[in-house]
Amino acid sequence: MISVVIPVHNAAACLGRCLGALKTSTYQDFECVVVDDGSTDDSAALAAASGARVIPTGGQRGPAYARNRGVEACNGEIILFVDADVMVQPGTLTQAAKAFEENPALDALIGSYDEDPAEPNFLSQYKNLMHCFVHQRGKRRASTFWTGCGAIRRCVFEKFGGFDEAYVRPSIEDIELGARLVRAGRTIELEPTLMVKHLKRWTLSGLLTSDIRDRAIPWTVLMLRERNIPNDLNVQSSQRISVALTYLALMLAPFCWPAAAVSLLIAIALNHRFYRFLARKRGWWFAIRGVPLHLVYFLYSGASFVVGCVKALKA
Repeated sequence: MISVVIPVHNAAACLGRCLGALKTSTYQDFECVVVDDGSTDDSAALAAASGARVIPTGGQRGPAYARNRGVEACNGEIILFVDADVMVQPGTLTQAAKAFEENPALDALIGSYDEDPAEPNFLSQYKNLMHCFVHQRGKRRASTFWTGCGAIRRCVFEKFGGFDEAYVRPSIEDIELGARLVRAGRTIELEPTLMVKHLKRWTLSGLLTSDIRDRAIPWTVLMLRERNIPNDLNVQSSQRISVALTYLALMLAPFCWPAAAVSLLIAIALNHRFYRFLARKRGWWFAIRGVPLHLVYFLYSGASFVVGCVKALKA
């Protein structure tokens, strides 16, 4: 049996589509546990009406706490974590079950967002396509775990104590669990064909808050604590070089703009595969508009790394 665990906090707008997608699954031996993390909307009632088992947390405690309570209530041998704003494909559960059945040494499995984000606005398309691109080109022997669509053997999850409940916001609780698994020599695989649809509508303020406060800064602290910066996903060496080149261009601009331009052009060239990917999916005008946003991403990623280093030194 697969137990699908979905934490939810005021996500009635998308939870119905999430649960509806699960009902189209070709894999029948599964249960759905929705953990209501202090919602004040109709999330819990919607989940119950869909046939899911609803577990209340008694207040907003964060997704790490909610997922842990969900696992405690599960019966399955495999736990599949899905976010409330994610739609699985009909074959997602079948694919996950097959992966664990065929590889007894597999401890955890992660997938990626698909190439067709639900929200049509530019920022949502860009952000979700960027995530898709990064995961589609990540190493198959993964260096992290991911709860957007991530499965793990229940016995392994319990042995490692589940998610760190000190993360009271949606943050890097999945990455932190992955770090513990990797340190212990456990096997996490990234399967690029295990794709799900993201329903989230991104705003600029939401993106910056998520990327900087909830992801980049705590992830930096974690990597320094683990003494391991993996050459994978969005912290691979080409991304680190791109950050350095973008900051070099910023410093050179007041004194020698041709040199600054060259630095930016090198950074853009390093990421040409991403821009070509955007062009293939949404056209060249979309890709061109994505370039300055990507450069801004490098700027705040670099600043976040510095802040994370300072926090790590103070810890």
